[in-house]
Amino acid sequence: MQAILAVTVPFFALVLAGYVAGWRHVLPESAIPGLNAFVLYFALPCMLFRFGLNTPIAEALNPTVLGIYLLCALLMVFFTIAVSLDETVGLKDASFGALVTAFPNTGFMGVPLLAALFGAPIVGPMIATILIDMFITSSLCIALAQMGGGAPGGARDAALRSLRGALSNPMPWAIAAGGACSVFGWRPSGPVDAVIRMLADAASPVALFTIGAVLWRAGQHAHHRTAPKRYLPQALMKLLLHPLLVFAVAAAAVQLGAPLTQLQITAITLTAALPSAANVAMLAERFGADNGRIARIIMTSTVLAFGSFTLLAWAFGAR
Repeated sequence: MQAILAVTVPFFALVLAGYVAGWRHVLPESAIPGLNAFVLYFALPCMLFRFGLNTPIAEALNPTVLGIYLLCALLMVFFTIAVSLDETVGLKDASFGALVTAFPNTGFMGVPLLAALFGAPIVGPMIATILIDMFITSSLCIALAQMGGGAPGGARDAALRSLRGALSNPMPWAIAAGGACSVFGWRPSGPVDAVIRMLADAASPVALFTIGAVLWRAGQHAHHRTAPKRYLPQALMKLLLHPLLVFAVAAAAVQLGAPLTQLQITAITLTAALPSAANVAMLAERFGADNGRIARIIMTSTVLAFGSFTLLAWAFGAR
């Protein structure tokens, strides 16, 4: 446990540092989008490119892993919407609540955290989860939210806009570029390799600091206070129900003869146990949803994940 805490404490401490920097105005709010852009368009793509370079395509696109994780994501989305809808929470807010309940912070936090705990091979199955969340989970939830908001064009147009947004995200393209270079035996060298390595090394600390800053910013833009009963259940579902569902479905698949390794089960279960993706709060703000509720789900899941994720990583044998 001490070795696991030696990894998880610094990760969550950097998130806290970013939050405090925003709260104390050491980091101006106007600088947060730029910090987020650096991580999203420069540092993280370089880190994911390096992982893609060293990950076999068959591992990153394993159909069994993709199928299990997709099934669980869909179950989480529709179950969360079903238990959230009431006279106060409409379909738009319920859909964004479902998105933060099913969409873990894999890119900014999960990949570097699990790689530090279990080694680089665990990233292969995680790539599959990133693709599912970016292209299917987010597109589905945004389409449902637009249906609830009565937006012109309907759910189909909303899903297509979301899909176009996912295609403009550099992370899957960085993974694909790394995989393609691996297949053809092309490896960057000299100054190009040095630049990629330097940016990749910056990804983890800057991404974690940015998570904290984004969470603070989301709280500042909340339109009103939200009662705990409106956000605490979703945060607990993210941290407890989601990984339990993924583990149960994966275990059942193994019993039915699915070719899943222990590392793959560990990867997708612990990915599901990560806190909610912080950038969903900005999506909710953009689409006119109750971003205060979404921000509190994300914040609560991030705070509680320090304990829940650490215990689960210990249970799965992290060293």
